[in-house]
Amino acid sequence: MDSGLLYVSIPYRTCGHLCCCGCGHEVVTPLSPAQWSITYDGENVSLTPSIGNWALPCRSHYWIHDGRVRWSRRYSAAEIAQNRDRDRRLLARDSEAQARGAGQAASPPAVVALVGQRAGHATLGHRPVEHR
Repeated sequence: MDSGLLYVSIPYRTCGHLCCCGCGHEVVTPLSPAQWSITYDGENVSLTPSIGNWALPCRSHYWIHDGRVRWSRRYSAAEIAQNRDRDRRLLARDSEAQARGAGQAASPPAVVALVGQRAGHATLGHRPVEHR
């Protein structure tokens, strides 16, 4: 992976990038209603919610919004535990909903426009990534 690029795979419903703090760790963000979503406005990419790298030594926390990295505050151990519990509940709920609808045809992903841009990768924007 290259720094400053957000790699998007529609078939695998996932994004990946190098941690924005510069530590070099790869960060994978699964795309699903219970995890992350991506938007592309024709020029820039946003990924929501924020990325909290709680398992990495850097424990960085940031947003990727409109092609820019916006730093967020550090979470306490209690806040991290609360977030993880909430994420597990949302993922379980989403998995149950998908299982109930398994016989239905899947709707096409809304971010197909990202496929093929810059050899299958979407940049964090057409300008250099700004760290704020």
